[in-house]
Amino acid sequence: MSKLNDADALKQLLALSYRLSTEKNTTKLLEDILMSAKALTHADGGTIYSVTDKNELKFETLVNDSLKLHMGGTSDKPINFDCIPIYIDGQANKDALVALAAATHETINIEDAYQAKEHNTSAARAMDKKTGYRTQSVLTVPLENHEGDINGVLQLINAQSDALVVPFDQKNTDLVLSLASLAAVALTNKQLILDMEILFQSLAKLIAQAIDEKSPYTGGHCRRVPELTMMLADAVNKIALGPLSDFNLNDDEKHTLSVAGWLHDCGKIATPEYIMDKSTKLETVFDRIELVSAKFEIVNKQFEIEALKFPDQKDEIIQKQVQLMKDKTFLERINIGGEFLPQDDVERVAQIANEYQIDKNGQLEPILTNTEVRYLQIQKGTLSDEERNVINHHIDITILLLESLPFPKHLRNVPEYAGGHHEKMDGTGYPRGLTKEQMSLPARMMAIADIFEALSAGDRPYKEAKKLSECMKIMGFMSLDKHIDNDLFNVFVHEKVYLQYADKFMNEKQIDVIDETKIPGFSPLTS
Repeated sequence: MSKLNDADALKQLLALSYRLSTEKNTTKLLEDILMSAKALTHADGGTIYSVTDKNELKFETLVNDSLKLHMGGTSDKPINFDCIPIYIDGQANKDALVALAAATHETINIEDAYQAKEHNTSAARAMDKKTGYRTQSVLTVPLENHEGDINGVLQLINAQSDALVVPFDQKNTDLVLSLASLAAVALTNKQLILDMEILFQSLAKLIAQAIDEKSPYTGGHCRRVPELTMMLADAVNKIALGPLSDFNLNDDEKHTLSVAGWLHDCGKIATPEYIMDKSTKLETVFDRIELVSAKFEIVNKQFEIEALKFPDQKDEIIQKQVQLMKDKTFLERINIGGEFLPQDDVERVAQIANEYQIDKNGQLEPILTNTEVRYLQIQKGTLSDEERNVINHHIDITILLLESLPFPKHLRNVPEYAGGHHEKMDGTGYPRGLTKEQMSLPARMMAIADIFEALSAGDRPYKEAKKLSECMKIMGFMSLDKHIDNDLFNVFVHEKVYLQYADKFMNEKQIDVIDETKIPGFSPLTS
């Protein structure tokens, strides 16, 4: 093989520079570095290593033309060799050339591994004995970035010229050093980008965990919603039937959706805890049902005094006391909240308020204040309309917070994805009243995930955990009513995403048999 001329060398370096700036896969990038160095020097073989967190060298790619070897990297043959420690007992590992080069930050150039006096080449000779190969010239170059950190080692074996093995001359060595410097900086930049991505995602998860910790009654919601969202996203990517068969999220889009999932409720950080944690209708900092119960005891004492004053009315007064205790028990029961309070019960609260009075400093007052009546008449859950507006405002804050962040290009859709999980396909959702056509598909995925998690959750204080079949029935009707995306709901059912989620997060007692043919709104997917 002829020597590489200057023009060819420049062409190789420029080609590698382009790949270094465009290649996103670090494993492929390392292999490209090795193959370019091998081409520049006409080496017969070589190996490239990365540096692990334990300060060891990990085999990334190994190639050898004579032995017809290609292991690691983009091949389908893993490298099962142990990592090589750079230091042993605090001293440079001199038993491995690659470790010594990494420890000393120096290039090692050996003309003949069998004649070397200054370096230990026993490992190469032992490998030759197993393979029948003859290692002669060896060039070992540490990949050192601009900060002086070692992020890899490149080793080339047996440079060739006109079919003969020759030493790595100074020109080839300089070329490899130039390549190694360029590669090390590129690897560092990619590692910095990866580290920043990991840091940001960890921060997003930290915020989600803090919100879950803030409320014991919705703990886990911020963790479960992103997981369910990604389950649905993977199902949509996989589906080959129906109107969504051509839709596909690439890796960057899936990463964006995951980040949005973890941050979808970040606005709850500004929601008052007494509202987030409100487990009964009269609860604020404490449950005011205790005050109501105390007032009933006062009325009961008033009845006892009245019975002493008017013995002839004792039986009638006792009947009033019995009814008083029934009314007290009734209020304590409905204070817990529930799925729906019948209108008769709503009216009974008002009747009770008008039925009994308390003597307060000679002035009679209703046993229930207007505020207590209004809160006890809440028909669904434990929140008043005003409190629900405060809760709903968290999505406005979420959007405000996320839109204020300078997201990089590949994450710019995070606010849109995260901010749409309370929108409805018919435009009656909040905060922006968007319709299906105005929302991206990932945002619609989050809406389904948020609703299904809330329906299936077993940690809400005002309701029992629903059966899986009941959750699917409600989701089906929401699909028919155009509250959620029907196309996505069909994928949700067809790919059994609901069952995948149930197996991971729902109580066994909740998981019952599902007859998909009876789920409202579900249509089997067809080609």
